[in-house]
Amino acid sequence: MTADRVLELLQSVAAGQATPAEALERLAWLPVEPVSGTEPEPVFARLDHHRAIRVGFPEVVYCPGKTPDQVIGICERLCERDGGFLATRATEAQISALHVRYPDAVVSRTGRIVCHESPLFEVDPGRGLVVVASAGTADLPVAEEAAVTAHALGNPVERVYDIGVAGLHRLIGSSETLRRASIVIAVAGMDGAMPSVIGGLVAVPVIAVPTSTGYGTSFGGVAALLTMLNSCAAGVTVVNIDNGFGAACAATRINREVVRVSAR
Repeated sequence: MTADRVLELLQSVAAGQATPAEALERLAWLPVEPVSGTEPEPVFARLDHHRAIRVGFPEVVYCPGKTPDQVIGICERLCERDGGFLATRATEAQISALHVRYPDAVVSRTGRIVCHESPLFEVDPGRGLVVVASAGTADLPVAEEAAVTAHALGNPVERVYDIGVAGLHRLIGSSETLRRASIVIAVAGMDGAMPSVIGGLVAVPVIAVPTSTGYGTSFGGVAALLTMLNSCAAGVTVVNIDNGFGAACAATRINREVVRVSAR
């Protein structure tokens, strides 16, 4: 539940359209809701319905380690209380189960994400453009995780893929899109050099995402991570290896704060 929905609920009480008891019942579910399976199974999740009010976007379902039934149980409660859900790193079995339960949900198999859209996930036209750039096609799972998450969290998004520095003309050819960005999420494996190049071309925040793409001495993304941390372009921010979701959340926080300050 967002702050706007809480305000709407309070206004409905003030207007006599809802009773205080009805409002209390709805608000009582907000802080934490335990979720369990059939009796006598223990509680396997505790949902944080206040998160959207505190940080500006709702709790997101991280699917690894959960059974399809557990994912369904969590998503059902999020839908009932918050109107929608975003499930990340979903397996094919989890995606299939969610698609059966919610056939209108948006599925990105490349990004391993399932999104059931709601007012929580409406794009805010006042926010700046988030451009998600990938160095190579092999980086698309992480790039799509970032792009779908950023869009689901209310940001306008454009993608420019396969523009890594091995063919520098491809990156330069995408410079017009990069210049229109308010934030760039730069996703790269191998040597991880692309974010540093982009950081030297644009004046907006650049969030670098190292991926585990690469041969042996890439060390599962550690080489790209260290390159990005040592970027010669000042001010490039770096998230964890393969963490497209975290990059999208960081971009959302930046974008929302810019809008808030501009509105003063």
